Amino acid sequence: MDYEQIMQLALERGFYFPSCEIYSDAHAGFWEYGPSGTSLKNKFIELWRRELVRRDRMWEIDGSQIMSGSVFAASGHLASFADPVIKCKKCHLIFRADKLIAEVSSIVIPESADLDQFDKAVAEKNIKCPKCKGDFDSARKFNMMFRVGIGPQDEAAYLRPETCQSIFVDFPRLYKTMRGRLPIGVAQIGKSFRNEISPRQSLLRLREFYQAEIEVFCNPGRLDEIAGFSEVENTVLNIMTDDVIRPMTCREAYESKTVPNKLVAYYLGLLAEFYRKTGIDTGRSRFRKLGEKEKAFYASVAFDFEVETTTGWLELVACNYRSDYDLTSHANASKEKFEVLDDNVKVLPHVFELSMGIDRSLYTILEHSFREDKENERVVLSLRPYLAPVHVGVLSLVKKDGLAEKTDEIFSRLKTRYDAFLDHSGAIGRRYRRLDEVGAPFAVTVDHQTLEDGTVTVRQRDSMSQERIKEADLGSYLSASLAFP
Repeated sequence: MDYEQIMQLALERGFYFPSCEIYSDAHAGFWEYGPSGTSLKNKFIELWRRELVRRDRMWEIDGSQIMSGSVFAASGHLASFADPVIKCKKCHLIFRADKLIAEVSSIVIPESADLDQFDKAVAEKNIKCPKCKGDFDSARKFNMMFRVGIGPQDEAAYLRPETCQSIFVDFPRLYKTMRGRLPIGVAQIGKSFRNEISPRQSLLRLREFYQAEIEVFCNPGRLDEIAGFSEVENTVLNIMTDDVIRPMTCREAYESKTVPNKLVAYYLGLLAEFYRKTGIDTGRSRFRKLGEKEKAFYASVAFDFEVETTTGWLELVACNYRSDYDLTSHANASKEKFEVLDDNVKVLPHVFELSMGIDRSLYTILEHSFREDKENERVVLSLRPYLAPVHVGVLSLVKKDGLAEKTDEIFSRLKTRYDAFLDHSGAIGRRYRRLDEVGAPFAVTVDHQTLEDGTVTVRQRDSMSQERIKEADLGSYLSASLAFP
């Protein structure tokens, strides 16, 4: 199994495909979800809400995608949200410096490194333009924000490069109107936009992408007073420091000071438990602690939750302790007050962030669920039943003798409660294979015996086992099998 097989499955089974693909001027980095992908995405989001947002009594908001330039001046994005690039003097093509150097020479330079480090590597390794073999200009920074002109005066605004800034600027109103009490998480799902230099590999690097963001506002003097810590203290985290992965429980990570406080350990534990329930192989995951040169400019402590795929280790979630950087910046720029009362003491909250890439997470779920069953000549997408785009296929063995009508009747009863798919066409084995490829955990087949005794055949996707159950029991059978854990 490799990336190309996942790509083929995605295209053929309606998971995702390039935007505007019928036109030659379509831009890279824009992808669209088909029916299967949209269904999987929606179920992934609902699991996220259940396991994180509702479990921890967070507030969820839906902020604007276009925001004032003042927001990003205060946040530092206008000055610092940039990638290093180098331009060929001959053909004028532009490349991302850190990626090209790594591909050509295997030298890894953090994207936040000083520009002279990229120039030095290009010179020492005599790196030339991959297209024309020309020399490069000196490295420079390229800001990845998309500018938007507002109104007839073309006033500057920007598509948000991350979803969290509306959470920060809305915090004073939210805390007051929702009668807040620290610590409190504020969550948001939505699209962000980054003008990536060379987007590639479908969902893995996009210019328009989905984020599930959580910002936890906390009292910096009470980071070890976390009521729910006992719920996750035995959850195992694979933490990578100094290039070594060490499995440890949340309590061990806290007591060894591998993580700075209980609040961080608690939310890393929640995140690990969430991804285990998505079906991702968490044995191939790690929380990689970032060094000083790797951290975002706003982070004092940072972990990247990464999962191993056929394309390498893939970052799915950035876990950043942002301290009071954001609230202080917006308070200074706006002259508004961001302090709140916590047990009658005025504090400026600190923030711990879980910034999740939904698109990358979905790709990883697909890859970790994909298997080739060569013995039975089939491809199987072994998704967790509650995440499957199609919960159940409803099939007639043949279309004659009243079986099609009976199948339609059963489908009509199931379709509003479950994601059901009706299929009368083709050999029954071929229809099973199509359902296996889209990840449907169950197939219900209506045959002549159904007309005699009111039973149907239910086929299990992974084992291919079949059992007869009463038609009247189908609803309770599916509800029990498809319930969230």
